[in-house]
Amino acid sequence: MIRNVNKRGFKKGASSILLLMLVCSLVISACSSSPKSSDGSSTDSAETVTFKVEVFDRGNSPAGSTITDNYLTKYVQEQFGKPNNINVEFVPVPRSEEVEKLNVLMASGGDVPDIVFSYDPNVFNRYASQGGLTDLTELLDQYGTNLKQFLGEDVLAYGKFEGKQYAIPAKRANLGKYASAIRQDWLDKLGLPLPTTTEELYNTLKAFKEKDPGETGGKVIPLGMTIAAAQVDPLIWSFIEPLTEEQKYTLTQQLGSNDYPILLPGFKEALKFMNKLYNEGLMSKDFALDKDKKQLSQDVSSGLVGFLSEDDINPYYVDGMLSTLEANVPGATLTPVDAYSNSEGKYAKPSYAPNGMYIMIPKSSKRAVEAIKYLDWMASGDHLFHMQNGIEGENYTLNEDGIPVLIENMSEEAKNRLYNSGDMAIISNGKQLGSDEKNTEARALQMDPRYQDKARAAIRISSTDTFQPVLMEKPIEAQTKYGTTLQDKYNEIIVKTTMVTPDKFESTFETMMKDYMSSGGQAILDERIAVYKEMQSN
Repeated sequence: MIRNVNKRGFKKGASSILLLMLVCSLVISACSSSPKSSDGSSTDSAETVTFKVEVFDRGNSPAGSTITDNYLTKYVQEQFGKPNNINVEFVPVPRSEEVEKLNVLMASGGDVPDIVFSYDPNVFNRYASQGGLTDLTELLDQYGTNLKQFLGEDVLAYGKFEGKQYAIPAKRANLGKYASAIRQDWLDKLGLPLPTTTEELYNTLKAFKEKDPGETGGKVIPLGMTIAAAQVDPLIWSFIEPLTEEQKYTLTQQLGSNDYPILLPGFKEALKFMNKLYNEGLMSKDFALDKDKKQLSQDVSSGLVGFLSEDDINPYYVDGMLSTLEANVPGATLTPVDAYSNSEGKYAKPSYAPNGMYIMIPKSSKRAVEAIKYLDWMASGDHLFHMQNGIEGENYTLNEDGIPVLIENMSEEAKNRLYNSGDMAIISNGKQLGSDEKNTEARALQMDPRYQDKARAAIRISSTDTFQPVLMEKPIEAQTKYGTTLQDKYNEIIVKTTMVTPDKFESTFETMMKDYMSSGGQAILDERIAVYKEMQSN
């Protein structure tokens, strides 16, 4: 239940109090229940106010629904808006253009929604440093009791800027990112074990190339590769050497929402290994062009790829890569595997930070109180559970462990009910069921029933020997300024150093690194060194 707004700021003289009591006795609605807007003004309890929330538009609304008019928008209005005299209005923003559109909205002032969000920490830091966001510190204490309890201090820390709460970070249910998979039928045909080290993997890839166990007629792709992080990161990070605390804080470069190892010891060796794989014909020839992973998916599904890294459970969805592969190539299958080993014999790989998107309330908003109440409402009772899982008996059943299991062959109405669940239940990235074990099992149960054990194995792999992004005590302004440009240059370094002939690797690497550093990399390095020194002196 939403609590009444605090009455601070309304103390009057004795005569004013008597006059106010007289007026209240003549008015039907009680003055004491009048809510306040975030600007301190009071509105009558019978007055309906409009409160605007950003929502990602992915262009996937089913027939009969729109991104602003569907089951969940109606649920929010009925369960939160109506009891509190609030008209909740959703403002669509294309997912593929979210940062650009958000910048336009923020610049427009009065037209910006009361709740906006982004996954990019540099976007949050920029808005906060420019004074464009509402300080939520006191509002969260007043109206966000359930929200604070749900998120916890570790998550909330990601939304602080110079000690104040300027964003509400969503809570991630699962922190694992990447796992690898290998053609088990090819291993069986060649009598090879699962590779457990990078060297064993290299030898296995060579065997796939030379012996073509899939009988592809020379089209075999031993290692499926793209320029996307899910394929590149597991390989590169496995070459990074153990770091001191100072190296971790100063040499890491955060571009967008991810940490990049470009200055870390071992990065050059990782690129040299990719160059070796490419020049020996052991990886996807046109990987640089496959930014959306469509070609990789097609190559895997048609039976050409022997090994790949991917977002952990991606291959195991209903009608996903493995399902299509098995339909196209009888007897084919994939087995989850951890094979990229580092110098310590571990399988080092990045994980997500415990926060997801940054939920922000623009400084221009007059509905900050309503915004925090909305997020607190979502964290209370079973509202988040309902928004993520739907209706029992129609969308899911509860198993013996109390985990919701999607109903197979559910009605179209039931399917359409949750098509935008992830974009509406914004305080959480992933299903929250009260424990890591339940959250993990819930993810696995979303997969094709034939592959749920494989999904569980992939999730375990994605959570093994992981490290979280480095959280600096102070935002790095140079990362915000140069991040987008340097992301492109980082990808360009990987592509060009991989594709050149081995004799040109050294000169290409040196030239491109100099360009990277002069384009903002050095500025980020200098600033991180300065901030680290401040951290040490505090």
